[in-house]
Order: sequence, then structure tokens, then C-alpha cells
Amino acid sequence: MLSKSYSNLILECGTDEAGRGCLAGPVTAASIILPEEFENELLNDSKQLSEKAREKLKPIIEEVAVSFSVTNLYPIEIDEINILNASMKAMQECVLKLNPKPEYIIVDGNRPLYGKLGLKQKSGKIFTTEEIEYLKSIPNTSIIKGDSKYLSIAAASVLAKTYRDEYMDKIHEEFPMYNWKKNKGYPTTEHRDAIKKYGPCKYHRMSFRLLPEQLTLEF
Repeated sequence: MLSKSYSNLILECGTDEAGRGCLAGPVTAASIILPEEFENELLNDSKQLSEKAREKLKPIIEEVAVSFSVTNLYPIEIDEINILNASMKAMQECVLKLNPKPEYIIVDGNRPLYGKLGLKQKSGKIFTTEEIEYLKSIPNTSIIKGDSKYLSIAAASVLAKTYRDEYMDKIHEEFPMYNWKKNKGYPTTEHRDAIKKYGPCKYHRMSFRLLPEQLTLEF
């Protein structure tokens, strides 16, 4: 049974991301505040759930949420600020969108939410001084494997995963040779074979090792 709260404050937000290890597509984050009375026996870390279960949970989570938000950070920004910073920034952007504003934040992972605020990147959202100070003002705790311990982080993981999968299904139609509808941009043998054959496209993360070291791209 997943725990309802870490801080015991009413407006506690859980946040998580999906797609950090992919070769293509965005890293997608979600943040959510659940009502105190929320319970769901099916909800768990999205990686432990089938696609069918995630799709079943998505509208349930959205309907009951006090507030939720989802953010995509695209390859151009990932390549500029690196994937770890992009993952954290996506969660920070999600928190800024919540209304009502959270009193406490629990983050999946081992990095505090306010790390690397105000990066001077050329693309994507630039945080204002007010937004940076606001994010710093909210108490937050990072929890390793939090998506398997707390309902709100698990719910955020489901939203991040389902929204990202929908995006990958959409761009699959533009570049079907990579079969993103199946692999969602992860570094499968099939995906890497397609990169070797066709080369990368605009949705690939060029700062990533798209092929194993023994292989090279030919243009």
C-alpha cells in the first residue's frame, strides 16, 4: 500500500519524470496534488504497470486531482543543458503551473527540486527571479524510488509516462522507420538499427550516444 503523504500537509505535491534514458523525444514531467481521501489499489510506479493499466488510471487521476500539470522538454533543450538538468527543470516548470500552489513537494529521485535554477539556456522557458525565489521557498524532499512509496509520486509517474507515450505515438507517424510507437524512443536494438540505416532526425537527442561506440553514422 502506497503512503498518502510525507509531510502531512494538505497541499502536498508529488512530481516525477519519464523518458530520461531515451534517444529521441522529450523528457516529460508531471506534478500533482491529490485529495486527502484519495485511494486506489491499482496505482503504483508506472514502470510496474501495464500500458492498459496506465491508460485506465490516467483519467481517474486527472478527474480526482486537486491540481496537476505536465511539461515536455524537447531535444533542443536537452542537448543544451543536459538530460539531468532538463529532467529537473521539467519538474520545476510543472510545479509553477499548479493551482493551488503546493505547501510541500516530494520528488522522485535523489536531487532536490531547487537544484540548477535559472540556467542560462538559449531555448525553452527562462525562469524569472520571482519564479526562482518561489521555487526555493517551497519545502521539498527527494525520495529514492518515491514512485513506489507515495501515491502522489506514483500518480505523477503515470501521467508523465502516458503523456509522453502519446507524444511518441504522434511523431511515429512522421518517422515510422524508427518504430517509436513500440519502443517510445528507448535505445532498443531495433531503434539503433534504424538510426544506423536512416541516420538521426530532428527528434533525436544529438548529445546522446545514438549508436554503440563500435558503430558510426554515415551521412
